[in-house]
Amino acid sequence: MPILSYLVLPRRGVKEQLCADLSAMEYCEVIPADNHEAVVLVTDTPDEEAEKNLQKMLKNLPSLQSISMTFAHNAEEE
Repeated sequence: MPILSYLVLPRRGVKEQLCADLSAMEYCEVIPADNHEAVVLVTDTPDEEAEKNLQKMLKNLPSLQSISMTFAHNAEEE
């Protein structure tokens, strides 16, 4: 069960759209910053295959400018 967190930056002027795009994705929890154009994304996928599919979807979001992983934990490896 991979759990990851990211700092996500939207393209200029589309923070709300990015939040909506991310919120619509399975396994995603979105926490927008109140005073910055940044979003914290926490993902919790059931397995590695679901994580790979989610990564592909994230890379194709037109509202996303950049994404940086800040934490990763995989309960399956313990």
